[in-house]
Amino acid sequence: MNDNLYIRFLLQIAGNYGTERRRAGEPPLETGWIPYLGCALQFRKSPVNFLKSLQKKHGDIFTVHLLGKYMTFIMDPCQYQYVTKHGKQLDFTEFASLMASRTFDYPHPSEAKFPQLNDSMHKAYKILQGDGLQELTDSMMGNLQHIFKWKFSQATDWQTGKLYEFCCSVMFEASFMTLYGKEPAADGHKVISELRDKFSKFDAMFPYLFTNIPIALLGATKKTREALIQTFFPDIMSKRLAVSEVVQFRSSVLDKYEQLRDYDKAAHHFAFMWASVGNTIPATFWALYYLVQHPEAVAMVRDEIDHLLKSTGQTRGPEYNIHLTKEQLDALVYLDSATHESFRMCAASMNIRVVQQDFFLKLEGNQGYSLRKGDMLALFPPSLHNDPEIYSDPEVYKFDRFVENGAVKTTFYKRGKKLKYYLMPFGSGVSKCPGRFFAVNEIKLFIALMVTYFDMEFIENKKVGLDNSRSGLGVLLPDSDIQFRCKPRG
Repeated sequence: MNDNLYIRFLLQIAGNYGTERRRAGEPPLETGWIPYLGCALQFRKSPVNFLKSLQKKHGDIFTVHLLGKYMTFIMDPCQYQYVTKHGKQLDFTEFASLMASRTFDYPHPSEAKFPQLNDSMHKAYKILQGDGLQELTDSMMGNLQHIFKWKFSQATDWQTGKLYEFCCSVMFEASFMTLYGKEPAADGHKVISELRDKFSKFDAMFPYLFTNIPIALLGATKKTREALIQTFFPDIMSKRLAVSEVVQFRSSVLDKYEQLRDYDKAAHHFAFMWASVGNTIPATFWALYYLVQHPEAVAMVRDEIDHLLKSTGQTRGPEYNIHLTKEQLDALVYLDSATHESFRMCAASMNIRVVQQDFFLKLEGNQGYSLRKGDMLALFPPSLHNDPEIYSDPEVYKFDRFVENGAVKTTFYKRGKKLKYYLMPFGSGVSKCPGRFFAVNEIKLFIALMVTYFDMEFIENKKVGLDNSRSGLGVLLPDSDIQFRCKPRG
């Protein structure tokens, strides 16, 4: 679906939407001039620049009319903590549940119809931490090395390809096997490759589905979604080997609800799969892209990994059989910093809350504003990540930005005040991604293996930019792919 069709659809439904007026005590209001759309087109073009322009005009707090909704933005990161502490007045769960059920085609998990379903499903996320996280990390490490061995078993010289396509191929297959198990068929790599192709087609339409564009207007997207959901039907799932504990737990929860069809259960699994790779894949691309652009960063990350392997008695060999624990990954401070610096430059998820009742939001310094029931409140982390007062030269990639005195740096300031929230690639408060620890480990493992086993370089002299089409929804995709090559290290 192209942008012209997207705009035409929005204009068709714009007809009878008026604009509300600002009431006493409410933030300044920017309505835009097009009914229903409001400022959506300006926001879509360049969210950071658009919001910065409104910040200069109105100050750190203002309301914007977007697609029939009124969204109040808090631009001052010193105020974030006053937003995230509200649970009763500012809700995320209902909003997220509605969006997910609509996008992935399963019944809305309301408490009335499916009592305790949301709570039970969230208990599965505890498996993504503690001992469960270590087991998943070990499994991911083994699967990554299995894929690298399969891809490069005969390689002795330079192998060429497109970087995003390569990252997508490796990370999708390794993540799928880690969570949903291995395909029993001899052509398992082919089966997952075909699944990845379908996933990529669906993922390209995800921003449109999120904005409630009818799926009937999105070409073959409905058919693609149904094919993906079919992959997770119980009879197919039961044949896979080494299914993760977290997926088994989710299956056991879903099986308790007789009113859920096999299709509905499979759709829940599909949503979980998308959540596991939809942002991790582009984040992996950006982490490797920036490293390859900066040979000094590769050298530093490689040196600390080589030192760790030597200290633990491990040697890198053609069998791809090194092992890194969660604790060892955490100790690699330059790998950690390089990963988080790439997050800073590519993460663009909005932290959204829906106002549950008219109330007065108290902020720092005796500030505060009245908010209306039904409106939305948003934090937009890219404005934080690109603030030169917090991050010097924010447009420049600095692989060691998050290292201080040989340790991970966690202290950043705004107007001389220490920030509670200084890096927000995974949301905040109740909306913080429960799988964030595993996602970071996945990316670190991939990068660690790439720099340990391969020399890499670009064979195209071009700069890859950020695609803003999914701004507000997670990690931004690249606006183009880039040719690179790699060969086994001597």
